[in-house]
Amino acid sequence: MEAITMDVLNHVLFHLGEDAVTWAELLGFVTGAVCVWLCVRATIWNFPTGIANNIFFLVLFWNAALYADASLQVVYLVLGALGWWQWLRGGAQRSRRAMGHAAPRTLLVLVALVVPAAWGLTVVLRQAHDIAPFWDALTTALSLAAQWLLNAKQVENWYFWIAADLVYIPLYAVKRLDLTAIVYCLFLAMCLVGLRDWQRRLRAQGAPTAPAAVAVSA
Repeated sequence: MEAITMDVLNHVLFHLGEDAVTWAELLGFVTGAVCVWLCVRATIWNFPTGIANNIFFLVLFWNAALYADASLQVVYLVLGALGWWQWLRGGAQRSRRAMGHAAPRTLLVLVALVVPAAWGLTVVLRQAHDIAPFWDALTTALSLAAQWLLNAKQVENWYFWIAADLVYIPLYAVKRLDLTAIVYCLFLAMCLVGLRDWQRRLRAQGAPTAPAAVAVSA
């Protein structure tokens, strides 16, 4: 059954330039777009959708011998499950988590951690013969920081996603995953909308600029 599932997901549907688009890449496109849209809407359903997206991209990247990208999907899957729980039970007295701002100290720590994380991952990816070790490492570090803030339901997560997407787009184009590169163009546009909408929600509810949180419907 597992072999049949993998064969189906790796079946080529059509060609887009030099990219042989499989079911895994197409379903990754759809679930990824829906996941980001659900994040923009600040609904908890972004997490199960994101987990499905991680599974499809895991198959896609593994089949393309992009083992670092494939391994990252496993990390995202774990963080997605954790974020699902945080949004559902991470608030006061295990209530739904409220939307808010990240503390400046939190942002400084995350930015400071991105640098050594990117450096360490670059060393590892060079040993694994990754075709773009530094850029893969940088996007990984930025994405993990973004996911951490998203799990905490803090608006600043969008800045890290935007920074990562600006690198992901040309990176996937170089790797000849043309449809995935197009997906990330869509992600970038949706991240900009998400940043605007989350800021608008906080202003509408009189949220302070400090890291205090306010309740937002999920």
